[in-house]
Amino acid sequence: MSVQEAREPKYRVVADHLGALLDELGEGAAIPPERELAQRFEVSRVTVRQAVQELLVAGRLRRQGRGTVVAGPKVVQALALGSYTEGLRDQGRRPGRRLVTSERIAASDELAAELDLREGASVVHLERVLLADDLPVGLEDTYLPEARFPRLLADFDPSTSLYVYLRGVGTRFDAATERIETVLAAPREAQLLATNPGAPMLLLNRITLDSDGRPVERVRSLFRGDRFSFVTTLRAHD
Repeated sequence: MSVQEAREPKYRVVADHLGALLDELGEGAAIPPERELAQRFEVSRVTVRQAVQELLVAGRLRRQGRGTVVAGPKVVQALALGSYTEGLRDQGRRPGRRLVTSERIAASDELAAELDLREGASVVHLERVLLADDLPVGLEDTYLPEARFPRLLADFDPSTSLYVYLRGVGTRFDAATERIETVLAAPREAQLLATNPGAPMLLLNRITLDSDGRPVERVRSLFRGDRFSFVTTLRAHD
């Protein structure tokens, strides 16, 4: 063991060595059993378990059935005012959405304020699982004023891009306020996203405005931390 390795926790050293093994195995391959890895790296099975968990959180591994396999590369989405569908297609991936909920609800105090509506106004709520190459990566809740989009529930195909539909009915997007934080998956969210309760997630809350400064939508997007990441470009100001 090198001096540098001696300074690191054992499980991180094992995670580094195991990461090199994953590169050899390739995407979709099952990793060796815990006992075999413990013998190979001369550590306890508890240490191996910690290393595997580290790689699961990092997205290098994923659970499949009762086993653990090498994961493919994460989806990388730009932080921009654009469509999830368009962003994935730009990366050569196949986007998709699976409808969970489609309904009208009465706006709460908070939602009414966010969408500049009166309390109790009718709001369209869409809840959809976001897919990338048929794998669930996110869960999206979108709220829109029904008075502004009265035909949405009748005309919109929820398996397609909502932004394309909204542009088609004359909406022009101009700006958005977005907040990003980390959370843990609740049991229902974990079930919809085919992961474990308590798995690390990226939570985005966004309010989108049109060219007149009016709120178009309020969106809550939850993304699997092991399958999704975001990138943005920062520029210096004088």
